[in-house]
Amino acid sequence: MSRLARPATRLATGSRILLHRLAARLTAWVARGRRHDLTGWRAALGCWLRIVLAIFGGYLLWRILRALPALLWLLSTAWTLAAWRAGKAPAQAAEEEHEETSAEQLVDAPRGDVRAATLEWVWQQVGDRQGVHLRDLLAHAQTHGMFEGMEVAVFRAHLERWGIPVRARVRVRGQGVTVGIHRDDLQGLTSPSPEAAPLEAA
Repeated sequence: MSRLARPATRLATGSRILLHRLAARLTAWVARGRRHDLTGWRAALGCWLRIVLAIFGGYLLWRILRALPALLWLLSTAWTLAAWRAGKAPAQAAEEEHEETSAEQLVDAPRGDVRAATLEWVWQQVGDRQGVHLRDLLAHAQTHGMFEGMEVAVFRAHLERWGIPVRARVRVRGQGVTVGIHRDDLQGLTSPSPEAAPLEAA
């Protein structure tokens, strides 16, 4: 690789990492708007409100930049510095960024301990419903500082590696149908019952 290509690769890698982090944080922030004490469209009103606020914030930023284009130099410089720091690892780290989480210690722990803790947490999120969608499960973890930057596909791979079945289609009351974990698939596993004390998500 040429000397010019290395800084360019580092900046590109860092930019992708920053975009993944921003997207994960925005997704988690929107997901926190869901009301779990309600069902149907009422439960999602908070999420829609946060989406509208995010769009309005982006529009407001665009108007400010149009009025003060000199700010682009400041923002570009800040982004370049942040991308340079984030991309200090080799380019291959960009492909592995989705799998780097604040809960990496759990992956390295004995398999039985990881599986038991994960099953207890999943049971807590299922509650009295038919199951839980992976996107909601991942969003809940990210609100507690776990699995930041991870995508649903990588999260699913982790769960299946721990022996937790994942279905392509799971219907959850008031949330539609998408990939998730069904209650029936958890019944036959060695795990706490749904009435067991919940595991602290953090």
